[in-house]
Amino acid sequence: MATPKKSKSRNAPLAIELLEADHRKVEGLFEDYEEAKEASEDTKKPIAERICAELTIHAQVEEEIFYPWLRENLSEEDMEMVAEAEVEHATAKDLIAQIEGADEVDEAYDAKVKVLSEYIKHHVKEEEDEIFPEISGEKEELDELGQQMSARKAELMEEMGLSEEGEEMPAGAMATKAKGGSKPAQRGGR
Repeated sequence: MATPKKSKSRNAPLAIELLEADHRKVEGLFEDYEEAKEASEDTKKPIAERICAELTIHAQVEEEIFYPWLRENLSEEDMEMVAEAEVEHATAKDLIAQIEGADEVDEAYDAKVKVLSEYIKHHVKEEEDEIFPEISGEKEELDELGQQMSARKAELMEEMGLSEEGEEMPAGAMATKAKGGSKPAQRGGR
């Protein structure tokens, strides 16, 4: 696997550290996919499935815990950043559904993974460059929030049959999820 970049912020609040760690992990997985672009379907599909699973969990944790906290703690003028992030999540979820629902790994599949990668890079840049600096001074609250986020992420990973260390998922775990076996909870749109 490609070596993920180090977190931008040393001694950052736990919530920010967790989100940045997820960002680096997914960046590494996208690099792995790009390096395997000419490889077989058997090589590429598990990487793409892992990308989709990691992003699904990350988005759900943000939507259930982090974004509601942001809505309560950001100024009214900064709310636009949260609204944009939620729209970006919706678009990413659509691409994830298309990737998970694909019957074969072809040029269109590769293109969807590439577009998802570019979309996520944009989303990560906005979070890390605009949202995180606005809240980084709230260390104590974000440390508590980070504990909640970590616990929820562990629950979701267990539900999806994933491990933290990036081990392979049990056969059919993503297929079950794609067929509606373990859908993330939907929040009302804002």
